[in-house]
Amino acid sequence: MYPRYFLLFALVGLVVSACGEVAQLPVSAGVGPHPQLPPPDNTLIPTVNIAAAKGWPMQGKPSPAAGLTVNRFADGLAHPRWLYVLPNGDVLVAETNAPPKPEDGTGIKGWIMQQIMNKAGAGVASANRITLLRDIDGDGVAETRSVFIQGLNSPFGMALIGNDFYVANTDAVIKFPYTQGLTHIEAPGTKVLDLPAGLINHHWTKNLLASKDGSRLYITVGSNSNAAENGIAQEDGRAAIWEFDLNQKSQRIYASGLRNPNGLAWGPNGDTLWTVVNERDELGSDLVPDYLTSVIHGGFYGWPYSYFGQHLDERIQAQRPDLVAKALMPDYALGPHTASLGLAFSLNKAWQTPFDNGAFIGQHGSWNRKPRSGYRVIFIPFKDGKPCGDPLDVLTGFVSADDEAYGRPVGVAMLDRQTALLVADDVGNTVWRVTPSNLSELTAMPHIADASIGGNPSNEVSKCPQQ
Repeated sequence: MYPRYFLLFALVGLVVSACGEVAQLPVSAGVGPHPQLPPPDNTLIPTVNIAAAKGWPMQGKPSPAAGLTVNRFADGLAHPRWLYVLPNGDVLVAETNAPPKPEDGTGIKGWIMQQIMNKAGAGVASANRITLLRDIDGDGVAETRSVFIQGLNSPFGMALIGNDFYVANTDAVIKFPYTQGLTHIEAPGTKVLDLPAGLINHHWTKNLLASKDGSRLYITVGSNSNAAENGIAQEDGRAAIWEFDLNQKSQRIYASGLRNPNGLAWGPNGDTLWTVVNERDELGSDLVPDYLTSVIHGGFYGWPYSYFGQHLDERIQAQRPDLVAKALMPDYALGPHTASLGLAFSLNKAWQTPFDNGAFIGQHGSWNRKPRSGYRVIFIPFKDGKPCGDPLDVLTGFVSADDEAYGRPVGVAMLDRQTALLVADDVGNTVWRVTPSNLSELTAMPHIADASIGGNPSNEVSKCPQQ
C-alpha cells in the first residue's frame, strides 16, 4: 500500500508545483511578425490550465464583434471539427475525433495528458463520418442533414476535384465518386495514399487542399510528439506538408519543420500556400507562439530543433545546427498556446474593411498557459499579400465566468460566395454562421483586448512586415 500512496502524493505534489508557473507577458506580446520570445521556463510537470467542457446553455451563443451577427447554422452534431463547402453551397462537416493511440503518452505523464483531454471534451469516441448540411431556403440555417459518408477512420480534411471527392483519414487519403447535389455516397472509397499513423499517432489530424489546377493535393501531417521525445525516427514524414501528384501518383515533402500544421488555404493572390501551425508546449506560458505563415517549397521551419526561426530548443538531444541555420521565420505569430487550427481567407467587399482582405482563424484554446489564451475566432488583416495589423476579435465568449468551456472553435470556412463565415465548434457540437450585420459599423473595429492584463496590443504599424 505504501508505494501506491507515495506515488499518489508525489504526483499531486508535482502537479501543484507546476501550477505556480504563470505568464510574464500578455498574449499580445507573442503576436505579429516579431513576437517577444523570453527565455524558456521549463517545469517538471507541464502547466495545466484548461477550461472544462460544458456545452452551450439553451439559447446561448458566442459574442460577435460589433457589426457582426452570429446564428446557429446547425447544432446537435457529434464533435464537429472540420468544414468543407461544395460548389452548390452544401456544407460538409467532419464529425470526428482521435483514433485509439495506445502508445501515445504512456506512464504518469501520459495519464495526466489523458485527463486533460477528457476535461477538454476531447475524450469522446469518434463518429467517423462526414455529414452534409443543406440550407434549402437561404435563411442561414441548415434545414436538412444527411450522412454523406460513414465508416471512416478519424476523417478530417476534404477536397473536391472534378467528380472525385477526397477525404483525409488519419492513416490514408481516400477517393469517392461524387456528382453535384448528392446527399449520400454509398460507393466504397479507393485508397489513394497511405499517411503516417501507427500506435503513437500523436497529431492525428490530416488536412487537404487541392492545387488550383486540380493536379495535386497538399496534405498536412503533424508531428508524432511534442518535441521529438519519442525519438526522431518516429517523425519520418511528419511535421510536414506533403504534395501528392494525382497524375504521377507520386508524393514528396513540400515543406518541413512544421510541428502541427492544420489549416491550409491559398492566399489573397491565389498562388501562395498558407498554413496555421500549432507550436510546441512545455516551455512555459510565454512560449512558443503558434503562427500563420506562407509556405515555401523546400522550406524548413525549425521543428523540433528550433522555434520561430533559429531559437534553439535545448531539450533536443541530437541537435542539427545545419538545419537550424536554414530555419525560416514564420510570417506572423498568433500568440503562445492558442491552438490556432482553422484558416479561411476573406476576399469579398461584402465584408467592409478590414474584413474584406485577410484571414479568419479559429483558435481552439490553450491547456498549457496561465492565464489561458485562444478560445476565440480572430481576423488578421492583410496588405500587399502579407499580414498587416493587429488581430481583430470575430467571436468570443466561448468560456463562462466559471471557467467552463461552452464551446471551442476549430475549422472555419467561407459560405454563400464568401458573404458568411462558418465556424465548427467541437465542444458546443454546433456550426456557427457569422455575417456582417451593419456594414457601416465595421469601419472602426476594436483590437483584441488581452484577457490577462486588459487593454489593446501594440500599435498596428508594429504588426506589419518591414519593407
